[in-house]
Amino acid sequence: MSSSAVERGDYRHLVVRPDWLDLVREDIIEPELPIVDPHHHLWHDRHSCRYLLEELVADLTSGHNVIASVFLQCGWMQRKDGPAAFRPVGETEVVNAVAVLSASGAYGKPRACAGIVAYADLRSAELDAVLDAHVAAGPAHFRGIRQSGALNEAIIPTVSVVPPAGLMRDPAFVRGLQRLGQRGLTFDCWVYHPQLQEALVAARGAPGTPMVINHVGGPLGVGPYRARRDELFAGWRADMRDLATCPNVYVKLGGLGMPVNGFDYNKNPLPPTSAQLAADWLPWMETCIELFGPGRCMFESNFPVDKGMCSYPVLWNAFKRMAAGASAAEKAALFHDTAARFYKLAV
Repeated sequence: MSSSAVERGDYRHLVVRPDWLDLVREDIIEPELPIVDPHHHLWHDRHSCRYLLEELVADLTSGHNVIASVFLQCGWMQRKDGPAAFRPVGETEVVNAVAVLSASGAYGKPRACAGIVAYADLRSAELDAVLDAHVAAGPAHFRGIRQSGALNEAIIPTVSVVPPAGLMRDPAFVRGLQRLGQRGLTFDCWVYHPQLQEALVAARGAPGTPMVINHVGGPLGVGPYRARRDELFAGWRADMRDLATCPNVYVKLGGLGMPVNGFDYNKNPLPPTSAQLAADWLPWMETCIELFGPGRCMFESNFPVDKGMCSYPVLWNAFKRMAAGASAAEKAALFHDTAARFYKLAV
């Protein structure tokens, strides 16, 4: 298949439609269960969506007992001048201000952005200086780095920094990944499912760095992958099984509401119910829990990206349906404890 951008599919993030989402409302399942949402973004006028502290808090307080959240880099509010390697520190500065404001209690109980995962190029000779700058910008909240490796010839890239092919096999990248662990920092790994073996190379090369696979390993369901979900599931499972043998690797359970996953709820007259989400997504979620165990799995919202497909209350109801057979200790891990431990959150 040609890698020409003309032939790539355009699966950009969806426009959020509040009126459409309001067509399905549900009672909250297990409303007292404490939740740390370990994956969301903030931005304004990006992807035709405003999602700042007010919008985030409206979701966090929409019925579920969300007590804290973690911000993931998205290329928002970078510095407009200065050395290029340090411009992403501007995002940490702004999100840290949001975290401080949230911690004041002015926006209610949840501690929004209690953890911040920023961007840095792990291959850079200036990596330590850039990490120092992130620490200075968010001393109480900066937790780690995400440098996306998500790249596929069938998809127009939507990530803020388009990676080179084979990024996670690059020895310079692996050295930078090792440096994160040496400094007590984490790494968020975002790749598509055909790249999971590359993630495995990185994980094995930096065993001292806590690493979390985003969005259940990025199973694609569009373009050449759309009619092959059952076939691809077996290969995805085998790759995730390999990753699970690395004790430093964790996985985020969520992120399947992106257009690249091919579920297409946005094309229906009504948004999905939690029962529909649970039925459609359970194979991916239960496989990860089986392979990694609740102590290395954490449910995530990936909002506002997934908000183009479903509402926050419905999404977390779906997660609770999927975990219905778990013990109290297993639920505590999946919804709160694993995320709080991984990101060192005192919540």
